[in-house]
Amino acid sequence: MTSPDNPSPDDNPRYRLDPRTIEMLVCPVTKTRLTLSADSTELISIVARYAFPIRKGVPLLVIDAARRIDEEEAEALRTRPATDN
Repeated sequence: MTSPDNPSPDDNPRYRLDPRTIEMLVCPVTKTRLTLSADSTELISIVARYAFPIRKGVPLLVIDAARRIDEEEAEALRTRPATDN
């Protein structure tokens, strides 16, 4: 149960991934830049077509934890306007 004094793990500020950290991370498969998902729950490698989950502020950059993204989702990410993280 969440309350203002006890936020859920996803809302807890201590579990937010710092934008500077995201800039340093690369895809473990292709070594290319990762993109933060719109809901900030995944780091996405458009080139490899993998979405790596972020759990409690920690990106899980292993293939076993990743999900494959299809061409439509990859294209939507390519054309998504850049945002300040």
